[in-house]
Amino acid sequence: MHSLNSDFFDSPPPRVIAHRGGAGLNPENTATAFRTAADLGIPYAELDIRLTRDRVVVVCHDPNLARTCGRSAVIAEMDYAELASADAGWTFTRDDGASFPMRGRGLRIPRLDEILAACPETRFIIEIKQTEPSVVPAMVAIIEALAMSRKVLIASEHQAPLSEIRALRPEIPTSFSALEIARFFAAINSAADDYSPPADALQIPPRHGTMELATPQSVAAAHRMGLEVHVWTVNDEAEMRALLAMGVDGILSDFPDRLSRVIHS
Repeated sequence: MHSLNSDFFDSPPPRVIAHRGGAGLNPENTATAFRTAADLGIPYAELDIRLTRDRVVVVCHDPNLARTCGRSAVIAEMDYAELASADAGWTFTRDDGASFPMRGRGLRIPRLDEILAACPETRFIIEIKQTEPSVVPAMVAIIEALAMSRKVLIASEHQAPLSEIRALRPEIPTSFSALEIARFFAAINSAADDYSPPADALQIPPRHGTMELATPQSVAAAHRMGLEVHVWTVNDEAEMRALLAMGVDGILSDFPDRLSRVIHS
């Protein structure tokens, strides 16, 4: 059920998707991460968005800066100008904390418009991390101002922002909320014949607790419905190969270069 007005799915799968820009290669969700992934030839990237107190759309996964910037501060309680002093490379390490090579390099939390403008060739999965206040109107304005409407897919575990974007811009593809994922699996497990998928891509982890989600059966069921299946977040080469053998359409990885090698080997 891919939107005819979208270029997001215009290349053949499998899709190499740089999770947070490639969080194993560079500090996550930074301009350096996304530009490096693009320069490596990675065609897809996933990023996370939030609103600052003054309603600026910024690219950051967590509500608090502690994990990535080493200081406890809540993005929703800060104006954008206050984020300028946060070092987005502070906690990044490639050797389990023996060194922190990206500290003091000037990496900061970017705005959504900066990332989209810097990587116009990249197709982006934009994951909405908050529900209140809604980030959707500001996000749509940015996407349209940069003529990126055909190059994005909107994701969220939350139902409200997905329902809002589908009503506001039905031509922009979306993935499933957490509730919609649960309904999908309930439908295929009960062989329901009246189920209609609400989105274009089923984006799931390999498993949830003890339940295997990415299986040959679930992938085949999704494909019968015209859905793509994207699996997150996979960094192990053996697991990448197993998922590709199942026929998944995309994999989100912190090491997109590794995934690309696996696909082309």
